[in-house]
This record gives sequence, C-alpha cells and structure tokens, in this order.
Amino acid sequence: MLKLDILVLPVHPDDAELGCAGTILKEVSLGKKVGIVDLTRGELGTRGSAEIRDHEAAESAKILGLTTRDNLSLPDGFFENKKEHQLKVIEAIRRFKPEIVITNAYHDRHPDHGRASDLVEDASFLSGLRKIETWYDGNKQEEWRPNLVLHFIQDNYIKPDILVDVTNHWDKKIESIHAFGSQFYNPDWENEPQTYISSPDFIQVIEARAREFGKSIGVKYAEGFISRKILGVDNLFALK
Repeated sequence: MLKLDILVLPVHPDDAELGCAGTILKEVSLGKKVGIVDLTRGELGTRGSAEIRDHEAAESAKILGLTTRDNLSLPDGFFENKKEHQLKVIEAIRRFKPEIVITNAYHDRHPDHGRASDLVEDASFLSGLRKIETWYDGNKQEEWRPNLVLHFIQDNYIKPDILVDVTNHWDKKIESIHAFGSQFYNPDWENEPQTYISSPDFIQVIEARAREFGKSIGVKYAEGFISRKILGVDNLFALK
C-alpha cells in the first residue's frame, strides 16, 4: 500500500500547479509524500488535447517531486457530485490514505472548480463510512477519512484561512506551471487560439496574488487556503 501524507484532488491537470505547487514543493522538501489525482483529463480545454495534457502532467510531476500522479478520467465539464463520481473519489482517498486532502476553491470563474470542491469535500467524509464498500485491484478497501480538507484559492479572490510561505519554492512552482505549454503563454503556440490563461499577463496575476498573500505574513510569496472546519495549532509561536 502506498500511503501519502498529502493527496491533491484537483479537477483539471494544472489546477494544482496554479493553486498549491509551492506548498507541494515545500512539503516534499520536508520529506512528506505528496501525490496528485486529477479528476478529469481537461479534454474540453480550448488548446491542446487530453493526450497532450497527460504528457504535460507527467512532466510537471517530475518537477514537483510527486510520489505519484494519477487521473480518474471523470468527464470534464459534466462530472457531478453524485454517487457514481463520489465512489471514484472515495476509491482514490482509500487507496492512498492521506492525512490531508487539498482540492479546488469553493467557487470560481470556472464552474467545474466549485463542483469539484463539493465533490471532494463530500467524498472525503463519506470515505470514512465503513458501510460504503469500494474495491481496488480486487481487494475490498478499508474506510479512511483525512484529518483535514483544504481548498486552494483560484481566480476569484477568497479571503484565506491560512497562508503558507512558499518563497523558497517559487521558481519551481512557475516551472511546473510552464510544463503545461499548451495552456499557458508559450511562443510555440502563438498560432493557436488564445485564451484567458494563455496570455502572458495571466502568470503575472498569479505572481501578484502570491505577493499580496506574502505581504500579509511578511514574506515574498505565499499560497492561500480555505477550510470548512476551524483550524487550530498546538503552539501560538508557530503562528506568524
């Protein structure tokens, strides 16, 4: 069994890179096992294809130092927070038994993000119910509920509940984003349709948000997260 410390469950390949790659890199540098299971292959994206996104996700996984990366192949744009798709997410959670799950924002410009947020939050709870049966590789899975579900902040501004200093990992975060050359600014794709996220200005917005969050805690770059449960610490001096 491969047990992860953190399992990131974003709806699209590249969501994790934009939302929490700095935190992933930081935790990996501290010896934590981190994996990503993308919910869809992003097949409805204007540029590229599912196959191209598969390759890009694999390249980014190397940059991030992930323990594993997988894809549930739920239908991009048309997945639902219903039993069939909840069970797929439950299977992934029980397979990797993470202490922490990270997923999409509560609401955002892209409607998939909010629906994925609800799907993963509900599945994380249901995964702890032993009477829900799931199977992997022919074996019945044990129930498992992560201790914490966090949501990264995406296009829409949401006041964070917690900020993580990612200053020392910022350059690698940007490298992981640029692994998705079909999606973000790339001179080799200048003859392809241009989109909201393919503009060079988009990456500057990502940096501006990280600088804004960083300023709030006295560092250069930070990533923000929100939680539906109240967060606590053991020691006040751990707070910035």
